[in-house]
Amino acid sequence: MTIPLTLGVVAAALTDLTTVWLAVCVILPLLWFAFLSPPLRGAAVSVAAAVCPWFNRVYHRLYLLGGLGQRYATIAFGALLIAIYTMLGVTLYDHWYLQPLFLLAGAVWYNLLTLSGHLIFPIRPLQDNLARSYEQLARYLELKSRLFDPDLEDESQAPLYDLALANGQLVATLNQTKVSLLTRLRGDRGQRGTRRTLQYYFVAQDIHERASSSHIQYQTLRDQFRYSDVMFRFQRMLSMQAQACQKLSRAILLREPYQHDAHFERAFMHLDAALERVRAGGASDEQLNALGYLLNNLRAIDAQLATIESVQTTAPAGSNTETLLADDRLGGLSDIWLRLQRNMSPESALFRHAVRMSLVLCAGYAFIQFTGLQHGYWILLTSLFVCQPNYNATRHRLALRIIGTLVGVAIGLPVLLLVPSVEGQLLLIVLTGVLFFAFRNVQYAHATMFITLLVLLCFNLLGEGFEVALPRIIDTLIGCAIAWAAVSFIWPDWKFRNLPRVLDRAMNANCRYLDAILEQYHQGRDNRLAYRVARRDAYNRDAELASVVSNLSTEPRADATQRETAFRLLCLNHTFTSYISALGAHREKLSTPEILALLDDAVCYVDDALHHTPRMNSGCNRL
Repeated sequence: MTIPLTLGVVAAALTDLTTVWLAVCVILPLLWFAFLSPPLRGAAVSVAAAVCPWFNRVYHRLYLLGGLGQRYATIAFGALLIAIYTMLGVTLYDHWYLQPLFLLAGAVWYNLLTLSGHLIFPIRPLQDNLARSYEQLARYLELKSRLFDPDLEDESQAPLYDLALANGQLVATLNQTKVSLLTRLRGDRGQRGTRRTLQYYFVAQDIHERASSSHIQYQTLRDQFRYSDVMFRFQRMLSMQAQACQKLSRAILLREPYQHDAHFERAFMHLDAALERVRAGGASDEQLNALGYLLNNLRAIDAQLATIESVQTTAPAGSNTETLLADDRLGGLSDIWLRLQRNMSPESALFRHAVRMSLVLCAGYAFIQFTGLQHGYWILLTSLFVCQPNYNATRHRLALRIIGTLVGVAIGLPVLLLVPSVEGQLLLIVLTGVLFFAFRNVQYAHATMFITLLVLLCFNLLGEGFEVALPRIIDTLIGCAIAWAAVSFIWPDWKFRNLPRVLDRAMNANCRYLDAILEQYHQGRDNRLAYRVARRDAYNRDAELASVVSNLSTEPRADATQRETAFRLLCLNHTFTSYISALGAHREKLSTPEILALLDDAVCYVDDALHHTPRMNSGCNRL
């Protein structure tokens, strides 16, 4: 009974849709009953010749559900997971209905606890996402501070590359937070706790724009002020603001008011004094203006952090153009069909992953039937967890899975000898389960180690703890090998990279962002939805380019020249986005027609240079 109950809890946790009440209350129970029904369960233990085509069709269609949104991808993953869990314990009981009941009981128990937690802490998942956003923002600010290091090598682009990758992670976290906010806003209308988190989200977006902005080439600043303390002071200020964001993240998690550090005022005073010494030293007006804008930008970030709690108490309850969020949810059957159509060709990464996974699981099942492995369904589980949409992520997950399994078995076997009592092993099952849930999203190797310990302890209650240790290792290695072969030979990423198209999308998004900023220079500063959508799209495309270049750097067949070109393009695009962000950070209504005309001409020139220059087009085609 322990094994199916535990598997039910684990499967429910891995398919947890804590921000979607409808899914928790309706969709998941239907999913459990559908996959635990006798006909499907009987099909799951049929001969491989009959089951593999069924696997191929069902798994492929389930994975394509991910094109409709993250919640549908989670539901599809849960369906596959519970199907494999059902096959895993098919021989444990003589009566067909016992294992499904125990699996369902474990899942219902977990979902009841989840719903109870929602009743007590209704916005906790949203707060967790928001805290992660500020944690990623702190990391971004810390990496940005390294660009002000005067001892940095003159030609080193590594800090800028790391900054671009960190920007991608920050953008992904902010997008996840936005989804949680939209879900929560549909559930309540204007409750104070939700308004607080909405304001925190807007502040994070504004700080991100200001933090990503660039006012002058950092190499120029380092060369000019290498022996001045002004660079160290700017670096320290950014580092202090990173620590402040980290402190704010902890305050959100602990549901405590944020207390801004009083040392910031003294640090700004010393920075002002350093700038005065630079001015007295005869620095050029261009450099002084750039440093002045940079200082104003840092002061604006400090003001956002210092007043974030006071803004919470004065924020209006009503919605307006500055507090609306772009809703990306499905708009009807036509929208569903449109999203599915986008993922019905090999050009779609989701389509390739769906085909890849269906073939991987079908091959794994055929291997189990051919060899007659007793615990061979661990091969399917390993392939399901390890195989990711791209080569880089799969390789990383594969290594962590193998390490975690080996360490888990190495620790687990002595534990079985040292804790022979049933009570002690039950206690360890609970402990390892809790630790697995705690580490599954942050340290996959640790999570794999704890789930391996849990498996050994569960089977030891049946008297098979030592017997399953070696099969666990062998099945993990086989599953990892199948997953690696799939991402390497079944429509590998490097055949569908299309870096020029990704770069073109990034350029177009930057131009739209620049147009939105120009409009605000004409009409006045605000945070209307159209502006925030243009800004988010530019950051999303920059993050997409960073992801493609990062994957390119680990691909086995990419030549060095192509990697260097892609790396340089990523740095240039991120720098370009940073300069645009600087314009956005300082946007104010201008009343001088000559300056506005100059801005209009500059924006037109940039658009023409990016889209109609033969040299740019030929450079992209070489990729």
